[in-house]
Amino acid sequence: MKHGFYAKEKRKQNRIQALIILGALAVILLSLFISWKTGVYLITIFTLPIVLSIIAPFIDTPSLKKSGKLIYHSLLFITDTPKNGVINIHGGTLFDYVFVIDKKMNGKQRTNFIIQQYLQGLLHFLQEYENKNADNLKIRGTSYIMNERTVERVGFKVIKTDFIQYLILVYNYFNILIAYSIAKDKLAFPRLKNIKTFEANINDLTEQKSFIINLNNKLKNTIANI
Repeated sequence: MKHGFYAKEKRKQNRIQALIILGALAVILLSLFISWKTGVYLITIFTLPIVLSIIAPFIDTPSLKKSGKLIYHSLLFITDTPKNGVINIHGGTLFDYVFVIDKKMNGKQRTNFIIQQYLQGLLHFLQEYENKNADNLKIRGTSYIMNERTVERVGFKVIKTDFIQYLILVYNYFNILIAYSIAKDKLAFPRLKNIKTFEANINDLTEQKSFIINLNNKLKNTIANI
């Protein structure tokens, strides 16, 4: 399976991004008009950050990928470049969910596919880093799909989500809401208290590599039978 955005010609990619920006601008201008007509400027104050948070990954993710600051290890497993001994991982953005997830899948199938892509990407990541003497390198991420038991079986430890990260999640709530609803194939409201932040080093993950491979293959076979 290919990424539905990156598989397109550059001209079509630019057109898609332009349409998204124009659509966002139209919504913002409409909110300004309604605020002006009603005198309720809170409408625009609330609309602006929501719209910006929703369209941001459609602009930022391709740009950061092009610059090398984001690295795809699978369709839905992305890492930042290492910083201060830590690599932040991302289980795909709203942008990726829109262009990768097959609309024919039901909620259970979508969840299995997302987790399988996490595992596939994690294996690719380990293959790249396990021979680089990066034993002390920490890998950190946040997920609203993976449950705590699976995260720990893979080799991660669940840690407390720091306050700054929590504020970022609150700001991006509508972004997360749409992505979560896509993952569940229905309108679904993620509970921020259920979102998990997890951390591990290369050795922690390498020790669980057999489990990761087996679970990845199991999910891959399940998806192949859809």
